[in-house]
Parts: sequence; structure tokens; C-alpha cells
Amino acid sequence: MTEQQGLIPAPKGRATATNPPTRFDPVKLELDLDALDPGELRQSCTQFYEDTSRSILVSNDSPDVGFSWGINPYRGCEHGCIYCYARPSHEYLGWSAGLDFETKILIKRNAPELLSKELRKRSWKPAVVSLSGNTDPYQPAERRLELTRGCLKILSEHRNPVVIITKNHLVTRDLDILAPMAKRGLIQVMISVTTLRNNIASVMEPRTSMPVRRLDAIEKLSEEGIPTGVMVAPVVPGLTDEELPAILEAAADRGAFRAGYILLRLPGPVAPLFEDWLDRVMPERKDKIITRIKDVRSGQLNDPRFGHRMRGEGVWAQTLSSLFQVTCKRHKLNLTRKHLRTDLFIRHPSNQLNLFEPDDFNGF
Repeated sequence: MTEQQGLIPAPKGRATATNPPTRFDPVKLELDLDALDPGELRQSCTQFYEDTSRSILVSNDSPDVGFSWGINPYRGCEHGCIYCYARPSHEYLGWSAGLDFETKILIKRNAPELLSKELRKRSWKPAVVSLSGNTDPYQPAERRLELTRGCLKILSEHRNPVVIITKNHLVTRDLDILAPMAKRGLIQVMISVTTLRNNIASVMEPRTSMPVRRLDAIEKLSEEGIPTGVMVAPVVPGLTDEELPAILEAAADRGAFRAGYILLRLPGPVAPLFEDWLDRVMPERKDKIITRIKDVRSGQLNDPRFGHRMRGEGVWAQTLSSLFQVTCKRHKLNLTRKHLRTDLFIRHPSNQLNLFEPDDFNGF
């Protein structure tokens, strides 16, 4: 993997080097490479901003997403995955889907308090919520800020079920909260594993946990009785598709009970960012990857249609689906479906309620 001459190199630990203009801003800034010291191109510090939102639960009505409510303690993501479908959401904040998405992070410092307030409302009907529906709840800032941990404490107190989706080994820090929730049927964790190759992960997902660490997270969570699965997401045609069986096998060996996959999505500004990334880090594979993507997207780089955007269509997409099903069957994945409980919900929790076993009290 090499950088082509004439292309702007990405700062250290970042997936992209550019800030393309947003859909809402006609002004475009161009770097004057001759005026910059080479060292400046390699520097890019993360900046954090206070998010003053007055709510934390976000509803979702997409027919191909398996949850109706999400919690996003952070907006923007320092993991910096080049393919991230959430990048365009940064444009609504007046920032770019490019480097801004990785370096300008909004934090909801009062997320746990907001969540507690919303769960206490009579209008809240207990339902499974996702942590998170947009950016990773265990991105690097969580190690210091503990906003996700705070939200989990609130969900546990209210006995409201939650599904966690993350690429970060940091989720194992919260075993003390997750294990008791698992005993009550209130938690499920999906660890996203895109590739088993460190050299690919380090440039495609520069600040995520390395693949072996994600597999270790699956093992540690499973050993504690926490229902844990693997999400092969995204599958990058022509790059990581060949790893699908190996990823599923590795996850099953470490205790995963279920699996899923999502085909690469490149909405809006993500497509040109991804193409630029290919030009910089693996130009020799670009044509193959782009051609394969178009094969499953009706000749385009993206297909936003519900029912198609997650799986694609055509011969190659069908082959991938069949391979997934066969491999899951071989490794006994997806044999059972664990339904999270909503009947234990407590609208106004108190310390005294901890004396009761889950089946002894129905607080809703």
C-alpha cells in the first residue's frame, strides 16, 4: 500500500486528508500544498465540542434496521472509518464529512441525565434501544468521558433492554454492568469485525481496536454470559469479501452465538472520500473494488433503496448471501434468537428494588 504522488497524505491516525464542501455550503477551501510544511499535513488534533441537545433518545423508522430507538452520546467519530455511513450527518452541523467527522466530536456530557429523564416519562413505552444508532459509543473519548457507561447504568436501573454495536475492545470495561443485565435478559452485544488483517484495518479503520482485540472482546463477553454476536460490517467487495468465512469461524470459536453482515454503503460524500482513499492506499486494487461495488449496486456506487442497501443485488450479492448462510450453519451461528425483555421495566427505580429478583417484580 503506497501513497501516489500528488495526492494529499492523510494525517497520522486518520483515514482521510480532505474536507470536501458540504451539500449546504457553496464555499470550498483548497489547501495550498506549496505553502504548507510537510509536517503540518501529518498533524490533526481532535477537538471536542459540547452538544446542548435536550433529548437523547432518537427514533428510527427504517424498515431494514433492527431497532426503533437509538442513543448517541457522541456525534462524529474518532475511529475514522473511511467507509462510515454516518459521515454525511456531520454536514448538518456545518462541518465536512471528511476530516471534520474524525476530528470535530460533539459530546453530550449530560447524556445519562437526559436518558433518565426520558425513561421516567409516562409517554415512554419500554423498548429495545441501540447504543448507538450512528457513531460508535465506545470511540476513544469514551475511555475518559464514560458517557456510554453512564447511559448503561441508567438503562440497567430502569431495566430497559439495549443492544450495543461497537468496534472497540473498550466495551469489556463495562462487564460489571453488562453481566447483571444479561442475567435479566436485557443486553446483547454485536462486535463489528470488518477484516482479520491488521494492515487493512490500520488504514481503513485507523483508530479502532485491532481485529484480534475485537475477537478477544467477543470471547470475554461470552465468558461472562453476555449474548454476543459478530457483525461483518461492512463487507467491502473486492477487498474483504474473501474473509467472510474466516471472520465467522473466528467469532464462533470465541463464543459468538449469532452473526450478521452488511454490504458496503457509500452514501453522498462518502463515495468520493472512499475513492480518494483507494487512490492513496491501494491504487492497484481500486479498479477491482469499484467494479465489484458497481456490480451489486446496479452500476452505481450506492443504492439507497430500502431492502437493497444492506445486501445489494445481482449474482455476486446472491453468492455472498449463500456463502454467509452456509458458513453460519457450519459453525452453528444464528441457531437461536434471544429476545430481550421489556416486561421488567421500572419507570421510577429505587435502591430497594435491588432486593427483588427479576421475576419477582414487574414495574411497568
